Amino acid sequence: MAEISFADFERVDIRIGTVVGVEPFPEARKPAFKLRIDFGPEIGIKKSSAQITVHYTPETLMGRQVAAVVNFPPRQIGPFMSEVLTLGFPDANGAVVLIGPSVAVPDGGKLF
Repeated sequence: MAEISFADFERVDIRIGTVVGVEPFPEARKPAFKLRIDFGPEIGIKKSSAQITVHYTPETLMGRQVAAVVNFPPRQIGPFMSEVLTLGFPDANGAVVLIGPSVAVPDGGKLF
């Protein structure tokens, strides 16, 4: 992978937010949820489509803090407009495991 500068890294706006809404997304090609994530007063609530059904249920997602890229352009996924990219890592089988803080932090905080 090519090296990037710190300035390149700073251009990616990764923020923390709290999941405030979860719905099934049956129209998605792969199993997914529609998330509403609150990034605090500066950014507000944004929508995200996330293929995270292996390890998570709507009940375990509600109130959970997640990291997301908030400065990508919105992306149409079927009938749903995803506004942020929720971040995670693959487990041993490739299923997404979300990343988030180990201690609660204020919504909208920027990763550095």
